[in-house]
Amino acid sequence: MAVIYVARSKSLSEWGATVGISKNLFKVGIAAASAKEGVAALNEAGLAGATDWALVASAECAAGDEAAAIERLARKEAAVDPRYYPRIKGAAGIFRVKPKNVENSLLVEKAMAGEASLDFKLTPADIGNYLIKNATA
Repeated sequence: MAVIYVARSKSLSEWGATVGISKNLFKVGIAAASAKEGVAALNEAGLAGATDWALVASAECAAGDEAAAIERLARKEAAVDPRYYPRIKGAAGIFRVKPKNVENSLLVEKAMAGEASLDFKLTPADIGNYLIKNATA
């Protein structure tokens, strides 16, 4: 069974903040065996000029088609165009995430679940789960 994962690179996030894209840049991908192997492949390849990719979140998925998952996610979040920025040339699946979108989604989920406390702090794992949910829906 395939695994969808979300990874983050500190150096890519710093670069994104410097050039004015966003510091909230995440890579969504699908690996055949495990998410750790997928992230290791990103580091070996030096995707987007970064070798410090770290796993944020992962989940099993039925379909192993990364292009379809990226297309579904692109309907909700802005994908960074790999043709526009020389540093990320050819690196598909990098998304610029607005924290407000994730917060709104979490607020709705918590309200629908009937949780009394709607006060929370957003973490990278929350963002990763949000991206996975939207890429597989």
